[in-house]
Amino acid sequence: MKENDKVVMYIGSESKIQPIRPDPIISDYKVVLYKQRMQPHYAVEALVEGFNVLIADFYSSGLAVLNELKKIINEKFPDSSFDSQRHARNTYRELSNRLLLKIRNHKLIIRKAPEIGWLKILYPELDDFLLPFPQIQGLNSSWQWYVNGIFVPVLRQKIFPWYGTYFPTRFEHIELFESWLKEYKGKKETAIDIGIGSGILTFQMLKHGFGSICGTDSNPNAIIGLQQHIEKHQLQSKINLKFGDMFANCDSVSELVAFNPPWLPALYNPDGLDSAIYYDADLFPRFFSEAAKHLIKGGRLAVIFSNLAQITNHETEHPIEKELLSGGRFIKERFMDKQVRPGSKKTRRKLDRHSAERVELWILKPIGEV
Repeated sequence: MKENDKVVMYIGSESKIQPIRPDPIISDYKVVLYKQRMQPHYAVEALVEGFNVLIADFYSSGLAVLNELKKIINEKFPDSSFDSQRHARNTYRELSNRLLLKIRNHKLIIRKAPEIGWLKILYPELDDFLLPFPQIQGLNSSWQWYVNGIFVPVLRQKIFPWYGTYFPTRFEHIELFESWLKEYKGKKETAIDIGIGSGILTFQMLKHGFGSICGTDSNPNAIIGLQQHIEKHQLQSKINLKFGDMFANCDSVSELVAFNPPWLPALYNPDGLDSAIYYDADLFPRFFSEAAKHLIKGGRLAVIFSNLAQITNHETEHPIEKELLSGGRFIKERFMDKQVRPGSKKTRRKLDRHSAERVELWILKPIGEV
């Protein structure tokens, strides 16, 4: 396989990145075939016994098997406690990923299957392979979001997130940032967006008159997707992307550093989209240490956060409050928060905590500045 057969994107002249994708199964694999007129419980029994099951008739058969699997797991874990539901989710994840689909010539080899453009974009070099059914579901949902777009009220336009790129499903925190930007009176020559993701904070800052923005992300898919958007809309002079951790190679100093970090402490090493939700222990100390070097005199940090971790576990330290108390680098200039709207009542998870959840916007300035 030649290198130019892969999905490769060059950022600048020296670095190249390749997208993250679900791992294809290309070796010989022993499977139980699930065909027409079989009952879903037959496949579930095979999954529980440790077999891999290949759906060989209709796409809807896979959905029926997964529904049966959920039903059995819910009966096994009826308790709605956090630990019980965590075990249920882990069990479902393990078993459902043994349910497989075959891809040939970038299409699913079953009847009435959705067309998923990512299969050609992400696997150009593969003609015949398998993927777990839940991964196909994720690719399908992502393709619909990418093709149809997701409307963001504060932008009054749609975004088109690339596969594997985080995008918000609630917008209260973005509304907070929008309210503050409307009142912002500082210079607007440059800004830095740490963990640019689907680009919403950057688009907000451009909307409010910032001249140019350096956006960084350690997720290659975010960079690839936004680079395509930049080229399509001729925003090369406005947005400069850097692939890498934290400030990456963004060596400029700016008037504003915006950061929408994960809101929950990780109990393991997060990767993929989990790294947009869970933060490791050194994330905030590293951010504040580096941020101090990237602000011009009079510059500000805008950090978006939530009290979700604290209302889930009252012993969890608030990382921004900890920095202000003992970091010796920044002081609070302004704090804004907002009630989170109720979530879906269809979920089995407890909703009590959402009634107390508030999103936060912290505006910090270096110690010693007026």
